[in-house]
Amino acid sequence: MTLEELQKTIGVSFHDKELLTRAFVHRSHLNEAHDMHISNERLEFLGDAVLSFLTSHYLYEQYPDFPEGILTNIRSSLVKTSSLADVSKELHMGDLLLLSHGEESSGGRNNPSLLADAFEALLGAVFLDAGIETAKKFLSQFLFPKAKTVVENKSYIDYKSLLQELIQQESRVSPTYQVVKSEGPDHAKTFWVEASADSRVLGSGSGKSKQDAEQSAALSALEKMGKS
Repeated sequence: MTLEELQKTIGVSFHDKELLTRAFVHRSHLNEAHDMHISNERLEFLGDAVLSFLTSHYLYEQYPDFPEGILTNIRSSLVKTSSLADVSKELHMGDLLLLSHGEESSGGRNNPSLLADAFEALLGAVFLDAGIETAKKFLSQFLFPKAKTVVENKSYIDYKSLLQELIQQESRVSPTYQVVKSEGPDHAKTFWVEASADSRVLGSGSGKSKQDAEQSAALSALEKMGKS
């Protein structure tokens, strides 16, 4: 993937090519590059705000019957690190990251956090170069269609909060979560987690992040309790 190919894929031809390049400059690269002095962090900051606004607007219009709480949870699922990283992988954005040798050798091109940051930085660059409508079109093509799956699978539900409420109805303790196993390289680990309360294992689950594994374990516990 090249920057030219990316522009064709997303349907945006940048007027400011340096702005596009900057979206992929990780701060580690600055330690080794003599011709670059600005990373993508400021663009990421801007892109995060644009992402939150446009995603909120989309969900507000798309799901007019959903209350604020559910819309908030859907938005959180849609813009979480793993979701943005998945889109970045689909666009082969990892090929374009400018990293230090150390960051690259440790799997930085496949690091979900770096890929999600680059996605937000690219969105910020699109907004600055082409405006809010083009940014909206970009998200409508590559991110917003995933909302349907989030809603259909109810993956926006916070199972950990539900489990905590149920457990605290019976006692004052809160469920605890412990990673019992992890496998894979740093950029693609799978975690196994157990949810417990009063030294009793309530459920177990796995996921590509500790947070996802904890949600899976909480859902497992709820299913065993007949509350899912």
